[in-house]
Amino acid sequence: MMDGPGSRDELDSFHALQARMPALYRALAANPRAPQVVVIVPSLSMDPRELEKVTGVYHYEERMLVNLMLLRQPRTRLVYVTSQRLDPTVVDYYLALLSGIPRSHAISRLVMLDCNDRSAVPLSAKILARPRLVERIRAEVANAEWAHMACFNSTTLERTLAVRLGLPLHSTDPELARLGTKSGCREVFRTAGVTIPFGFENLHRPDEIGEGLAEIKRRAPEARRAVVKLNEGFSGEGNALFPYLPDDDPSDPAFARRLADRLPTGLRYEAPQENWSSFSSKYADMGGVVETFVEGENKESPSVQCRVNAVGEPQVISTHDQVLGGPSGQVYMGCTFPAAPAYRMDIWRAGDKIARAMANEGVVGRFGIDFVSVPQPDGTYEHHAIEINLRKGGTTHPFLTLKFLTSGSTSEEDGEFYSPSGRTKSYFATDTLQSERYVGLRPEDLVDIAVFHGLHFHAPSERGVVFHLIGALSEFGKLGIVAIGDNLQQAQFLYKQTLQVLDEATGALAAR
Repeated sequence: MMDGPGSRDELDSFHALQARMPALYRALAANPRAPQVVVIVPSLSMDPRELEKVTGVYHYEERMLVNLMLLRQPRTRLVYVTSQRLDPTVVDYYLALLSGIPRSHAISRLVMLDCNDRSAVPLSAKILARPRLVERIRAEVANAEWAHMACFNSTTLERTLAVRLGLPLHSTDPELARLGTKSGCREVFRTAGVTIPFGFENLHRPDEIGEGLAEIKRRAPEARRAVVKLNEGFSGEGNALFPYLPDDDPSDPAFARRLADRLPTGLRYEAPQENWSSFSSKYADMGGVVETFVEGENKESPSVQCRVNAVGEPQVISTHDQVLGGPSGQVYMGCTFPAAPAYRMDIWRAGDKIARAMANEGVVGRFGIDFVSVPQPDGTYEHHAIEINLRKGGTTHPFLTLKFLTSGSTSEEDGEFYSPSGRTKSYFATDTLQSERYVGLRPEDLVDIAVFHGLHFHAPSERGVVFHLIGALSEFGKLGIVAIGDNLQQAQFLYKQTLQVLDEATGALAAR
């Protein structure tokens, strides 16, 4: 019987399993048609108090369905585990995107398993609580030497599950999770030598927050706002804005205490349901940072997606411009690809520095880096690194969708994506399209509407729309979209056309 989670035996077993990943990676890179098994566990193993802020969060397990396109490799077998059984229409939708592979051949190599459990417990914990399901997954892996586990983010839960399954985890060791916190990423940015907002990390108490806010104002008397961030907040919803008052006096000996006293009523939260009681409790538990709010007219919010592969090689994958919302424009709503040419390669180079620093720390897998970029009088931009998302994020599945559908790649020369035909490709993507009018639409209704109006991705033209989060549509009226075109204008046109079609279709249904 194996010792429990976090035991020395488990850690030793995990490290032994991880040591197999480099050889497996090299073998599959040399021969992609080699037989392999990928066990996909799309668990959102994050603070449940933060996950509560995301509408239909359990449907986000569907975002990794883009990995079903790995079935285009004829000897690849997938085991995909979810909390609840997915609607067969959703699975069929992704299988239909495979070109050159008969559906019967692909589906014979796909095993869908579920826990029949919609609770707020992370999926990895649900699996661990079901020993028979663990054994069922193990039984689907014919040769563990040619298998690995893929996940959304890597925590001690995924480490324990990987050991129970006897599979290496193609992700970062949970011992390095601090690098993905708001405090940890500021330390990485300093190591990489990139610009960050002035601020302080590893804070826990209101008096520490007050002192940080005071020091920001002392250093920059013109500062109008600062940001207080939870270490493990995500999509910007763990952030709160602190506005300074016109009569604030940084020279006052009691200035820090006065600011701390103002926190319960002075913070402006990005998440509408947040309040001081819950925010301060989470801040005490997980810690956080205080930093200057980067001001500037016409500022942009680009991001860089990076990867460190299983043999430790860092790589910049893509650049995006983020579409932000919320009270002060800090909540992630979607993205456009690639980032604007005016600063695309600047943030590419900054991302490369950070990726190298992460590789030196031992990170493996994908992560995103967010920036705030402020235009300067000479036409250049000043870029401030804001945070690292040490997991698959909102830019991961859109880019994988494009890459799998077109078999293209991003150029290191100009940051553009080129398909084998030589055409550049762009997209607009969002996870947050939501309307009360969409509530009640079943997955098969969405597919019927898309087919009738010709919205589907068209392989010969390499243009069209791909949906995700389809399972959230009927209950929450929520949907994800990746609109792919030859340029950003075309992609945005396809997105707006899709909105118009959905609104007209649901309006017609509502009028009956």
